[in-house]
Amino acid sequence: MKLNRTARRAALVVHVTAAACWLGLTLGLLALGITAATTGDAVTLEASVRTMKLFTDRLLLPAALLTLLSGLLLALGTPWGLARHRWVQVKFWLTLVTTTATVLALRPGVDSAVDAVVRGGPLPDPGDVLFGPAVSLSAYVFMTAVSVLKPWGPTRRGRRRRAAQRAGARGPARVGTPE
Repeated sequence: MKLNRTARRAALVVHVTAAACWLGLTLGLLALGITAATTGDAVTLEASVRTMKLFTDRLLLPAALLTLLSGLLLALGTPWGLARHRWVQVKFWLTLVTTTATVLALRPGVDSAVDAVVRGGPLPDPGDVLFGPAVSLSAYVFMTAVSVLKPWGPTRRGRRRRAAQRAGARGPARVGTPE
Protein backbone atom coordinates (compact mmCIF):
# COMPACT_ATOMS: atom_id res chain seq x y z
CA MET A 1 0.00 0.00 0.00
CA LYS A 2 1.44 3.33 -1.02
CA LEU A 3 -0.05 6.60 0.14
CA ASN A 4 -0.63 9.26 -2.48
CA ARG A 5 1.05 12.61 -1.97
CA THR A 6 -1.91 14.27 -0.21
CA ALA A 7 -2.48 11.34 2.16
CA ARG A 8 1.25 11.08 2.92
CA ARG A 9 1.48 14.77 3.73
CA ALA A 10 -1.64 14.62 5.91
CA ALA A 11 -0.29 11.59 7.78
CA LEU A 12 3.05 13.33 8.23
CA VAL A 13 1.38 16.44 9.67
CA VAL A 14 -0.67 14.28 12.06
CA HIS A 15 2.44 12.32 13.07
CA VAL A 16 4.64 15.35 13.71
CA THR A 17 1.84 17.15 15.57
CA ALA A 18 1.05 14.15 17.77
CA ALA A 19 4.74 13.58 18.50
CA ALA A 20 5.20 17.26 19.37
CA CYS A 21 2.19 17.08 21.70
CA TRP A 22 3.59 13.95 23.34
CA LEU A 23 6.96 15.65 23.79
CA GLY A 24 5.34 18.81 25.18
CA LEU A 25 3.13 16.89 27.58
CA THR A 26 6.14 14.98 28.84
CA LEU A 27 8.09 18.19 29.32
CA GLY A 28 5.10 19.56 31.26
CA LEU A 29 5.00 16.38 33.36
CA LEU A 30 8.67 16.76 34.16
CA ALA A 31 8.17 20.39 35.21
CA LEU A 32 5.22 19.41 37.39
CA GLY A 33 7.19 16.49 38.84
CA ILE A 34 10.10 18.76 39.73
CA THR A 35 7.66 21.18 41.34
CA ALA A 36 6.01 18.38 43.31
CA ALA A 37 9.36 16.95 44.45
CA THR A 38 10.85 20.28 45.53
CA THR A 39 7.95 22.28 46.96
CA GLY A 40 7.32 22.62 50.64
CA ASP A 41 3.78 23.89 50.12
CA ALA A 42 1.03 21.27 50.44
CA VAL A 43 -1.32 23.17 48.11
CA THR A 44 1.31 23.39 45.37
CA LEU A 45 2.18 19.73 45.84
CA GLU A 46 -1.44 18.65 45.50
CA ALA A 47 -2.04 20.90 42.49
CA SER A 48 1.08 19.53 40.79
CA VAL A 49 0.24 15.86 41.23
CA ARG A 50 -3.43 16.37 40.34
CA THR A 51 -2.38 18.12 37.13
CA MET A 52 0.04 15.29 36.40
CA LYS A 53 -2.84 12.84 36.83
CA LEU A 54 -4.95 14.84 34.37
CA PHE A 55 -2.07 14.77 31.85
CA THR A 56 -1.48 11.02 32.24
CA ASP A 57 -5.15 10.00 32.33
CA ARG A 58 -6.59 12.18 29.58
CA LEU A 59 -3.86 13.51 27.30
CA LEU A 60 -0.71 11.40 27.25
CA LEU A 61 -2.07 8.06 26.07
CA PRO A 62 -4.09 9.48 23.13
CA ALA A 63 -1.02 11.44 21.97
CA ALA A 64 1.16 8.32 22.31
CA LEU A 65 -1.27 6.10 20.41
CA LEU A 66 -1.78 8.68 17.67
CA THR A 67 2.00 9.01 17.29
CA LEU A 68 2.38 5.23 17.12
CA LEU A 69 -0.44 4.69 14.62
CA SER A 70 0.45 7.60 12.35
CA GLY A 71 4.09 6.51 12.36
CA LEU A 72 3.05 2.99 11.43
CA LEU A 73 0.88 4.36 8.61
CA LEU A 74 3.82 6.41 7.32
CA ALA A 75 6.19 3.47 7.54
CA LEU A 76 3.87 1.13 5.69
CA GLY A 77 2.58 3.66 3.17
CA THR A 78 5.84 5.27 2.06
CA PRO A 79 9.11 4.07 0.54
CA TRP A 80 10.78 4.24 3.99
CA GLY A 81 9.01 1.03 4.97
CA LEU A 82 8.94 -0.53 8.41
CA ALA A 83 11.73 -3.04 7.80
CA ARG A 84 13.92 -1.29 5.24
CA HIS A 85 15.79 1.21 7.42
CA ARG A 86 17.22 0.74 10.90
CA TRP A 87 16.24 4.24 12.02
CA VAL A 88 12.57 3.49 11.26
CA GLN A 89 12.76 0.26 13.24
CA VAL A 90 14.44 2.00 16.17
CA LYS A 91 11.75 4.70 16.22
CA PHE A 92 8.94 2.14 15.96
CA TRP A 93 10.23 -0.03 18.82
CA LEU A 94 11.06 2.94 21.05
CA THR A 95 7.61 4.39 20.45
CA LEU A 96 6.03 1.04 21.30
CA VAL A 97 8.15 0.68 24.44
CA THR A 98 7.48 4.24 25.67
CA THR A 99 3.76 3.89 25.00
CA THR A 100 3.72 0.65 27.00
CA ALA A 101 5.80 2.24 29.78
CA THR A 102 3.29 5.10 29.94
CA VAL A 103 0.51 2.64 30.64
CA LEU A 104 2.38 0.23 32.92
CA ALA A 105 4.77 2.50 34.84
CA LEU A 106 4.16 6.23 34.47
CA ARG A 107 0.41 6.28 35.09
CA PRO A 108 0.54 3.96 38.14
CA GLY A 109 3.41 6.01 39.62
CA VAL A 110 1.46 9.24 39.25
CA ASP A 111 -1.70 7.58 40.60
CA SER A 112 0.12 6.42 43.75
CA ALA A 113 1.56 9.89 44.26
CA VAL A 114 -1.89 11.47 43.93
CA ASP A 115 -3.44 8.96 46.36
CA ALA A 116 -0.81 9.69 49.00
CA VAL A 117 -0.94 13.48 48.62
CA VAL A 118 -4.76 13.72 48.55
CA ARG A 119 -4.87 11.81 51.83
CA GLY A 120 -2.74 14.60 53.28
CA GLY A 121 0.60 12.82 53.26
CA PRO A 122 3.87 13.79 51.65
CA LEU A 123 5.01 12.63 48.27
CA PRO A 124 5.89 8.97 48.95
CA ASP A 125 8.69 8.68 46.41
CA PRO A 126 9.81 11.63 44.28
CA GLY A 127 11.00 9.09 41.71
CA ASP A 128 7.35 8.25 40.98
CA VAL A 129 6.87 11.69 39.47
CA LEU A 130 10.38 12.34 38.15
CA PHE A 131 11.82 9.14 36.69
CA GLY A 132 9.11 8.38 34.09
CA PRO A 133 8.97 11.85 32.55
CA ALA A 134 12.77 12.18 32.52
CA VAL A 135 13.29 8.84 30.76
CA SER A 136 10.43 9.50 28.35
CA LEU A 137 11.73 12.96 27.49
CA SER A 138 15.17 11.49 26.77
CA ALA A 139 13.64 8.85 24.50
CA TYR A 140 11.56 11.42 22.58
CA VAL A 141 14.52 13.74 22.05
CA PHE A 142 16.54 10.74 20.82
CA MET A 143 13.72 9.73 18.44
CA THR A 144 13.51 13.30 17.15
CA ALA A 145 17.25 13.30 16.43
CA VAL A 146 16.93 9.94 14.67
CA SER A 147 14.07 11.31 12.54
CA VAL A 148 16.13 14.28 11.46
CA LEU A 149 19.51 12.58 10.99
CA LYS A 150 18.30 9.19 9.67
CA PRO A 151 21.46 7.32 10.74
CA TRP A 152 22.33 3.64 10.30
CA GLY A 153 21.72 2.71 6.67
CA PRO A 154 19.27 0.18 5.37
CA THR A 155 18.57 -3.22 6.87
CA ARG A 156 19.43 -6.44 5.00
CA ARG A 157 15.92 -6.45 3.59
CA GLY A 158 16.31 -2.83 2.52
CA ARG A 159 19.64 -3.54 0.82
CA ARG A 160 18.16 -6.53 -1.04
CA ARG A 161 15.17 -4.47 -2.17
CA ARG A 162 17.38 -1.60 -3.29
CA ALA A 163 19.62 -4.00 -5.27
CA ALA A 164 16.58 -5.59 -6.90
CA GLN A 165 15.22 -2.17 -7.88
CA ARG A 166 18.56 -1.15 -9.38
CA ALA A 167 18.78 -4.40 -11.33
CA GLY A 168 15.23 -3.93 -12.63
CA ALA A 169 15.98 -0.36 -13.70
CA ARG A 170 18.92 -1.48 -15.84
CA GLY A 171 16.78 -3.89 -17.80
CA PRO A 172 17.56 -7.49 -18.66
CA ALA A 173 21.17 -8.60 -18.53
CA ARG A 174 22.87 -8.71 -21.93
CA VAL A 175 24.83 -11.76 -22.85
CA GLY A 176 26.40 -10.59 -26.08
CA THR A 177 26.36 -7.60 -28.35
CA PRO A 178 23.72 -7.28 -31.03
CA GLU A 179 24.89 -7.70 -34.65
